[in-house]
Amino acid sequence: MKLVIQRVNSASVTVDGNITGAIGKGFLVLFGAGKGDTAADAERLAAKMTSLRIFSDENGKINLSLKDVGGELLIVSQFTLYADCSHGHRPDFLKAMPPKEAEELYEYFTAECRKYVEKVENGIFGADMKVTLENDGPFTVILE
Repeated sequence: MKLVIQRVNSASVTVDGNITGAIGKGFLVLFGAGKGDTAADAERLAAKMTSLRIFSDENGKINLSLKDVGGELLIVSQFTLYADCSHGHRPDFLKAMPPKEAEELYEYFTAECRKYVEKVENGIFGADMKVTLENDGPFTVILE
């Protein structure tokens, strides 16, 4: 499982001109599921991600977590995180989890995140999504 976590002031995802998810201060999370990923991986990464201390405290130190600042989550599925570009010029996605299993794991991961964060929004799995964000920092972290 791969997560690209961007600290944002706001973010939204639109499908067919309709907003399917929008947040204020928090994390925009690009979620990719790889072959062999499990529910235990989703549980571990949800707990770790929501506890990452990447927000500034009153002294300007990077010391507060998403939970500490009452942050929100927007989780967007993105199988292209598993692109392998090592051969030729066209990426292959052989390491990505098959769509049906990946969607189940994406839904499970989203549910796990709701254990830690009050507002969790998401896109539509497999849809052509347009993501808008105001990056804060920028501050981007990758978890695997």
